Amino acid sequence: MRILSFLSLAFAMSSPLIAADLPKSEASTSSVAVVGGGCFWCVESTYKLIPGIKKLTSGYAGGKTKNPTYEDICTGDTGHAEVVKVEFDPAVLNYRKVIDLFFEMHDPTTVTKEDMIKHGKFLPKGTPYQGNDYGTQYRSIILYANEAEKKDAEAAKAAAQKDWKDPIATEIVKQTDFYPAEEYHQDFAKRNPFQGYVMGVVQPKTEKFKHKLEAKGEKVKEE
Repeated sequence: MRILSFLSLAFAMSSPLIAADLPKSEASTSSVAVVGGGCFWCVESTYKLIPGIKKLTSGYAGGKTKNPTYEDICTGDTGHAEVVKVEFDPAVLNYRKVIDLFFEMHDPTTVTKEDMIKHGKFLPKGTPYQGNDYGTQYRSIILYANEAEKKDAEAAKAAAQKDWKDPIATEIVKQTDFYPAEEYHQDFAKRNPFQGYVMGVVQPKTEKFKHKLEAKGEKVKEE
């Protein structure tokens, strides 16, 4: 359940291109990672700061329900997580770097936190949550396409553990079908800068990640 001031937005815009729609020369220079770390608006917004990121598509993966809608996802019963398909230039980034950044942009231990009262509801121990979002659809997850990606993801997870007191709870699972989210979810933060959740959650989280990158001397992409 996402805590929002409102979500009654709809946009009659054309669907974003998928890799197969790109010119052959451009599609051939793209690699892909699929990750989920809470609200996909946040994950998308933070990855946009990274040079070498070519395209980001918010969607649903990791569950069994075919062709889920956002309303289906919000029930928490589909098994899917909100994820982002990250298409990147392998000449600028490699898969391991994309995953290392993923562990830096969110708290991957949240499933292990103690019982707590949040937003007026009791969260049993073991309930995944991420900031203002709670439920299995917001769990931390990496979906790998092959054994090389699996090894990179596991190595990145092990390396990131030193930064966290609690155990990292990120799932690393075989990639299943990826379902793009509805058009109005794509590039949501940029298109809706004054929406309540964007102002209160996405923008501060993105700004915090930007400062973290700058403090490490890493380049940040300006739009």
